Amino acid sequence: MTLFKGCIDIHDGQVKQIVGASLDTDEGIQTNFVSSKSSKYYAQLYRENDIEGCHIIKLGPGCDEAALEAIREWKNGLQVGGGITSDNAKYWIDEGAAKVIVTSYIFSGPELDESKLKSLYEAVGKDKLVLDLSCKRAVNGGWFVATNRWRTVTNTELSKDLFERLAHYCSEFLIHAADVEGLCKGIDEDLVAKLGEWCDIPVTYAGGAKHIDDLALVKRLSRGKVDLTFGSALDIFGGSLVTFADCVAWNNNEKRSIK
Repeated sequence: MTLFKGCIDIHDGQVKQIVGASLDTDEGIQTNFVSSKSSKYYAQLYRENDIEGCHIIKLGPGCDEAALEAIREWKNGLQVGGGITSDNAKYWIDEGAAKVIVTSYIFSGPELDESKLKSLYEAVGKDKLVLDLSCKRAVNGGWFVATNRWRTVTNTELSKDLFERLAHYCSEFLIHAADVEGLCKGIDEDLVAKLGEWCDIPVTYAGGAKHIDDLALVKRLSRGKVDLTFGSALDIFGGSLVTFADCVAWNNNEKRSIK
């Protein structure tokens, strides 16, 4: 079963949609959409339509209050990421986050630091931890984890062995395809297929989705093992390519199909 998963991206305290590739440039973030609505509005929208497993991503400083506003609107219903460490992870869980999402903290420079991973595991437990292995495609066709707002490409290549090893510490993976994030030019089909092959725990893919049929495409490529996030293409984020109502209808049909 492949489901639509919602997102709430927060930058400078506002809900926005950005071009992921612009995060690693010195020219500043390229913004697709700045919402006039609060993070609480989106949390309520997801809650009322039973869109479970949605994620809040804090893009830089000045985002905590907006993130807390959303979390308090849907206690234990939203995941939160951005600046999460072993020191503050429990704070976010105590405030009502369903899970915390972590990327950069578990790396020391370009290397995966399992001591930090273990400290997170000890702080909140496997069931409350999501690892964001957002990545960039290499020249050889593989994908390497990108950290520090996707500015630093690490030495960690996505593989079945990596996912199996990290699954001991977390309950879910989140994968942003940084090269196509925010462009609305199509998903990385090769990556989605590999995620379906490599991952044995829940995994959500984000990046490039531009049509409601991408849900069926992800389902086929991953054999129903990968969920999909729409961002800039979605009407609730100023897009004109995908309607939120269609995403809700897809989820309802998928859930009915397994009853």
